[in-house]
Amino acid sequence: MTIHTLGSENTVLSKFIAEIRDKRIHTDSMRFRRNLERIGEVTAYEISKTLDYEQRIVETPLGEASVAMISDRVVLATILRAGLPFHQGFLNYFDDAQNAFVSAYRKSTKDGKFKVKVEYISCGDLEGKVLLLVDPMLATGSSLVLAYNALCERGGQPKHTHVAAVIASEQGIDYVRKNMPAETTTLWTAAVDEELTSRAYIVPGIGDAGDLAYGEKI
Repeated sequence: MTIHTLGSENTVLSKFIAEIRDKRIHTDSMRFRRNLERIGEVTAYEISKTLDYEQRIVETPLGEASVAMISDRVVLATILRAGLPFHQGFLNYFDDAQNAFVSAYRKSTKDGKFKVKVEYISCGDLEGKVLLLVDPMLATGSSLVLAYNALCERGGQPKHTHVAAVIASEQGIDYVRKNMPAETTTLWTAAVDEELTSRAYIVPGIGDAGDLAYGEKI
């Protein structure tokens, strides 16, 4: 599995990452959502370099021009709810992509542990297509792998899968590497953090992305 850490270079992406981490900015939900969206746009642009293209002729007011157009059929999928602004960033660039959504949640047990449950799936045909599976936080990796398996069970096997996260833990990356097909999976993340808490929150991370984007849940 190929892994790209986009934040390893000094670019404008560093500013967006800094702002989503900064607790002084976390009271501004609109700014938080917009930064997730912008990180999605940057990641989408980088992924676009790896897709297949074909030359097409378009007519201009003065003649014809040969242009390279994406020939891959792209499916953009996310996990509700935290994934929505990140998803929108990708959709801004892959504006004609098919969209898929998965609802997954952590079901806590009495011993303080939890299991991830997939509750809802909206997905079309995936056979032979390029799947972009995007979720801001790749913590343990179990939610993402469950979502991937559920999507494939419903829609078939994609030609290639690009997993995209804003912040990924080393444990999450390792879990995805072991539980998704290595030859047809590429992982993209803006930053990699080392530690997970006992409740599977990434440290230093950003906190709860869903709460920061849309308000605390009860």
